[in-house]
Amino acid sequence: MPLVEISIVAGRSPEKIRDLIHQVHAAVRNSLDAPDEAIRVLVREVPPAHWAAGDITKAEQEASRER
Repeated sequence: MPLVEISIVAGRSPEKIRDLIHQVHAAVRNSLDAPDEAIRVLVREVPPAHWAAGDITKAEQEASRER
């Protein structure tokens, strides 16, 4: 049973996340010939204050753009 876990910064619309799930599900099905009911896709939304690159959180990046 394939399990795909995706972590993204929170803030996308439910429609965008649903499309992501659909596209990833199709990619797994097509590449592994896995049956639909066996495929699991888990999307974790991480708050911008908990996601950092280069010691700068996404929240800090967004705040600096607003100034």
